[in-house]
Amino acid sequence: MASKILMPNPSVNHVAYSASMVPRCHSIGQVCLPNKSTAETTASISQSLVASSITPTISTKLDKTSSTRTSTLAHMWREVQGCNNWEGLVEPLHPFLRQEIIRYGEFVTACYQAFDLDPNSKRYLTCKYGKKNLFREVGMGNPGYEVTKYIYATPDVNIPIQNEPSCGRWVGYVAVSSDDAVTRLGRRDIVITFRGTVTNPEWIANFMSSLTPARLDHNNTRPDVKVESGFLSLYTSNESDDKFGLKSCREQLLSEVSRLLNRYKGEELSISLSGHSMGSSLALLLAYDIAELGLNRLGPNLDIPVTVFSFGGPRVGNLSFKERCEELGVRVLRIVNVNDPITKLPGVFLNENFRVLGGRYEFPWSCSCYAHVGVEIALDFFNMQNPSCVHDLGSYISLLKCQKKGDQVRKDEENIFIRARESILSRAQNTNMEPLRNAASNLVNLFQNV
Repeated sequence: MASKILMPNPSVNHVAYSASMVPRCHSIGQVCLPNKSTAETTASISQSLVASSITPTISTKLDKTSSTRTSTLAHMWREVQGCNNWEGLVEPLHPFLRQEIIRYGEFVTACYQAFDLDPNSKRYLTCKYGKKNLFREVGMGNPGYEVTKYIYATPDVNIPIQNEPSCGRWVGYVAVSSDDAVTRLGRRDIVITFRGTVTNPEWIANFMSSLTPARLDHNNTRPDVKVESGFLSLYTSNESDDKFGLKSCREQLLSEVSRLLNRYKGEELSISLSGHSMGSSLALLLAYDIAELGLNRLGPNLDIPVTVFSFGGPRVGNLSFKERCEELGVRVLRIVNVNDPITKLPGVFLNENFRVLGGRYEFPWSCSCYAHVGVEIALDFFNMQNPSCVHDLGSYISLLKCQKKGDQVRKDEENIFIRARESILSRAQNTNMEPLRNAASNLVNLFQNV
């Protein structure tokens, strides 16, 4: 079973954002943060009360801490990418891991922001921007990555009433970290990012809940390894009616990944895949495909790490698929909302939780049960005024950023009071004034407990 850590809001069981705080369904990746917390306001007031008693070396120490954080991420990148299945990093959520989850989530957000849904546009169902300008146009500035390839998927689904052309839709991109980012990240990172479901054929493909053998490795078809047929269709279908048509999503991806691995051969590398909803399914299929074909294998017991950061992702395959992914060393970190129904599909009834009776007797249909892969980080948010927010990527990232902000506020607040107490008590000790020392200690304790 997948590991699981629940991360609810500290003060309530369900995080209830107002309509103005949480983006609507398919909000094209907008991130809306809630107002500053009471803890942050208290910290601000407390800082002004004790500022005169704190030595001016605090800012210097914070700068050193920031510098150490950067170098530490470069040293522990393998742990952050899941080499130890994130043991000790999810409970509580390590700041470096949180930082990377948010960063990969924002790469997915760029897919939504750049996807052209205007039927009158020349770029309809493709990316609005060129590869060189994508990150700048969506407001990411320079994240330290260069986009090398746009990826298209052709849904093999016919809808008689649809007005959309039967062609490939832009679903994501491949990017590689720059030389400057290599120093910061500790390795050359190849990132493949997929958006979630938007068009009608994609929604239809999502509901094709039947398991079919993946058979991605022709040398060993492994008929027991099965995946959801709709996702597999999106991954492998091409425009076969036209000899000059688009190759399958799979062919595009494997070709580009192979090219980049050859280009940066000899460097420290990682392959990071991220996606939301349907996109997380494509990311997991690609990760399995890369590992099954051995594209990431450099030698005996020497593999390039393949890691999936999944946001609101459904189940993709059966138990054999899960076990094979684990055997191949594919690492999957699933960020889910406990109120998100998509994360419970497919296999609402036939899944990893219902294949064994009493923990001992395995049902005959266990081989047909869907199973989640990897380690799960469970968030908890819901909005009565906008129920669709439970699956929105913006809501996921907002909560992660909000908790990061709250954790830092509490940490800074604790550090400020500790330094204030030490400074005041030191001055009182030097002047040998016992009453002043007791009063100062009581005053600081009073504010700290507010």
